[in-house]
Amino acid sequence: MKRGVPVSPGVAVAPAYCVDEVLARREPSTLDIAAVSSEITRFDSACAAASQELEVIAQRVTKQVGAQEAAIFQAHRLLLRDPALVGRVKTAILNRHIDARSALHELLDEYSVLFGKIVDEYLKERMADIRDVVGRLMAHLSMEENPQPLNIEEPVIIVAPEVLPSQALMFERMKVAGIITESGGSTGHAAILARSLGIPAVSGLRGILREVHTGDLIALDGREGHVYLNPGPEVESAYRKLQREYVVLRDRLIENRDHEALSADGVRAELLANVNGPAEAAMAVRAGASGVGLYRTEYLFLTHPNVPDEEEQLAAYREVIEAAPNRRVTIRTLDLGGDKQVPYLGNHREANPFMGWRSIRLSSAHPEFFQTQLRAILRAGQHGAVSLLFPMISTLEEVLRLKRTVERTRLMLQRQGVPFGEHIPIGVMIEVPAAALCINALLDEVDFVSIGSNDLIQYVMAADRDNPKVAHLCEPFSPAVIQLLNQVIKACTEREKPVTLCGEMAGRPRCFLPLFGMGLRRLSMSPAFVPSIKDVLRCTSQEAAREIAERVLTMTASGAIRGYLTRRIRQICPNASLLDVRT
Repeated sequence: MKRGVPVSPGVAVAPAYCVDEVLARREPSTLDIAAVSSEITRFDSACAAASQELEVIAQRVTKQVGAQEAAIFQAHRLLLRDPALVGRVKTAILNRHIDARSALHELLDEYSVLFGKIVDEYLKERMADIRDVVGRLMAHLSMEENPQPLNIEEPVIIVAPEVLPSQALMFERMKVAGIITESGGSTGHAAILARSLGIPAVSGLRGILREVHTGDLIALDGREGHVYLNPGPEVESAYRKLQREYVVLRDRLIENRDHEALSADGVRAELLANVNGPAEAAMAVRAGASGVGLYRTEYLFLTHPNVPDEEEQLAAYREVIEAAPNRRVTIRTLDLGGDKQVPYLGNHREANPFMGWRSIRLSSAHPEFFQTQLRAILRAGQHGAVSLLFPMISTLEEVLRLKRTVERTRLMLQRQGVPFGEHIPIGVMIEVPAAALCINALLDEVDFVSIGSNDLIQYVMAADRDNPKVAHLCEPFSPAVIQLLNQVIKACTEREKPVTLCGEMAGRPRCFLPLFGMGLRRLSMSPAFVPSIKDVLRCTSQEAAREIAERVLTMTASGAIRGYLTRRIRQICPNASLLDVRT
């Protein structure tokens, strides 16, 4: 048995499907003399396809962001015509009869050694450009080798180094029973994707790809973080029984989707959903969510082949609105940077990327690009109830500047005669402790507030949530986190400004109890968690939750808070504890 980080509850027993990285090495293929010519042609075709792809991206980036930012893609096109690069690959194929992928790997090795000797930092960073170009070429070679590699009819457990946002589209064509990753924490892409889709998942199993092969049977418990490779008959039987019980419980809870979200003593709450696109918005409606509390627009950009223009963005936002009819949709502007990068906004190498050039800071630095998104969101407002949410706010000055930008965008649309939503509430995300501490000043300028607990926790604790050495500090049961959340909720309640908690805390039954007791009445979570939180709400009275909150606010140790809430949730709603990850 192996123990990883539990990131999405549930049990799965299914064959493994190993997803290799594009740059993953494999044994070189020795070509027949007759195959050498066709391999050269195949390599030339990959170069041509990559060059055409880069040209399209460069044109869009020039139009939306600027010529300076597009220059990197033109530089990559020049590399594809560089005799030193292309010639080395072709020479290896011709003289040594190896395949193009192997020749590209050898090229990377050579350049890595060469650039490793360079002192100048600027020149050393050009190695990243070579890796990008080689990666693009390998992707095209892989697509040609396996044009439809994922024709899988039976449920499988994905095993991967990590799960990238672009792979979310791949999973829609597969029957995914579970996900295991070598890296990533409880708030990484794989974790968020798995919870959104209700898929059991475990992360942090480094080296697992060296031990498992496609087709191996795996038993996975996403609540405990346990993984068995090729389990014996007894373990397999026990886990299949757990899997059936979990499915029965989940299906029973989904039946409450049409019930109002009311506590045992009749207090109403709004249970909303965090979504990445229209499929999850539709899933949220089926799960009984009363709206979309957080639409993460960056996933549109991360999965787009180049740069989505205004019309493409409008179409995507409208799809989400129409997938959740008669429900409010809160659209968050781009939260890129940190662990979510797009090349046309620059791959900024920073010592502390989560505290650096990201999110609203990055968007504001590219005003034309940012205005395109604002235009699309405002225009989407005519198709339903839409709210506009700005992430990672640190100061009041940022809010005032953003409001002026929105107003200028409105006036521009008005002058052009382009229809848009006239009354779109503006809100900010409280993720930075400075914003939480200055909450009253911000409330003077905004219509609502959303608390992003994932980032807020890591900033309060000064601990990178994806760093395994300090990730244990990033937990929602920290007394400092609890105290700060209470301050923000109290301030918003007193000012009668809507406040929603949008982080992963919202979908955890143990966290719900004190939050509801503090007066929080709006929570936005992965769609799969809406039924279980609704069940917890129906088992809880306002008075009981208030007593729990008061008790927790007097406690000074994370372990004590976690233990107390674990005992209380088992008393109040035993089933709920089965749907929470064990941390």
